[in-house]
Amino acid sequence: MDEITKQQILELIHQEVIPAIGCTEPIAVALAAAKSTELLGKIPERIEVSLSANILKNAMGVGIPGTGMVGLPIAIALGSLIGKSAYGLEVLRDLTPESLEKGKSMVSKQMIHIRLKERVDKLYIEVTCTAADEKAIAIIAHEHTRFVYLSRNEEILKNELSKYSGEEQATQEQLKLSFDLVYDFAMQMPLDEIRFILDTAKLNKHAAEESVKGQFGHEVGKTISGPYGHKYLGDSPYTHMLILTAAACDARMDGAMIPVMSNSGSGNQGIAATLPVVSFAEDIKCSEEQLIRALMLSHLMVIYVKQSLGRLSALCGCVVAATGASCGITWLMGGTKKQITYAIKNMIGNITGMICDGAKPSCAMKVASGVSTAMLSAMMAMENKVVTAVEGIIDEDVDQSIYNLTSIGSKGMETTDKVVLDIMTHKK
Repeated sequence: MDEITKQQILELIHQEVIPAIGCTEPIAVALAAAKSTELLGKIPERIEVSLSANILKNAMGVGIPGTGMVGLPIAIALGSLIGKSAYGLEVLRDLTPESLEKGKSMVSKQMIHIRLKERVDKLYIEVTCTAADEKAIAIIAHEHTRFVYLSRNEEILKNELSKYSGEEQATQEQLKLSFDLVYDFAMQMPLDEIRFILDTAKLNKHAAEESVKGQFGHEVGKTISGPYGHKYLGDSPYTHMLILTAAACDARMDGAMIPVMSNSGSGNQGIAATLPVVSFAEDIKCSEEQLIRALMLSHLMVIYVKQSLGRLSALCGCVVAATGASCGITWLMGGTKKQITYAIKNMIGNITGMICDGAKPSCAMKVASGVSTAMLSAMMAMENKVVTAVEGIIDEDVDQSIYNLTSIGSKGMETTDKVVLDIMTHKK
């Protein structure tokens, strides 16, 4: 692998694996509200927010960190009141009880107006803040922290809307990954150049440990570690990874003020790509080098799959993240490169099709399902058992199998996405 490619991959990882507080979609909307308010230069009297369907879906039912509240209005209000765009996805980290009360007042006064915007990128956030006869607009598209349009009154400060009008256009300048490239990078890079990936283990494990101390969401992690879990599932490396991963997701989806390391714009993906690998590594007492390479393999696999799937889709992100984790686990088991491709095919042959019906506390259950499948897929791979090319959407070539998965998620499930949103927005 040449030095240019190595540096491009390193830049890609640093861009995609970043800290985040709270569910990424409402926090990204809060980020846009913060930026628009900064441009306006004063607290707005009215905030108009236009969102793509996928952003709207993912932000409806999830807890907002530090508020005890659910959904977009309070996130937008706080983004405007105390948010700093320089913080990125940690935009609400300066939250105080006083600012929360001000945010609640802004919501109750109906100063915030949210609507669906159609025929835009799947990740699209437009926030317009007004005060008297002054107006500021901030638009995020394609990536959760990428501002593509900024204006104040009649002055356009930035306009890259045409450049990021579609996901394919937005990703065309990125280095195109492949399984071979991902594997070679994870296995061959000098340790000191990729040691930073251990930060994912530190941050996400801390989130899991904090979750166990409190009561968050559906307490999936605690249930697995509780009396029924112990009685029926036992105490093993398998249950340990389920507990750790689900617990972190429990806290995050319930709005705990706990940062996690995200992957490709999703905290849950970051959690699910990290903690099964960390948990298994601890149980088998592997070396630091093994943990670093396994984590790098897992996280870079997620980035690779998301390149063709897109930031947001009707396919649950745990399918992608758990696939990365299965690769890392298989390698820690002593799996060969070929056996790792078996694990990928086993994952695609099993849980492809799990829908995303928004970010919410029950995501912890889906993450647990993904982790469970990751372990099963790894064990089968180690026995040289693999879903073959004559079965379903699996192809002999692993990259084609991945593309088949992402085609279903990005194209085949578009109608599913619309039906899911329609159901969510028309509940009685």
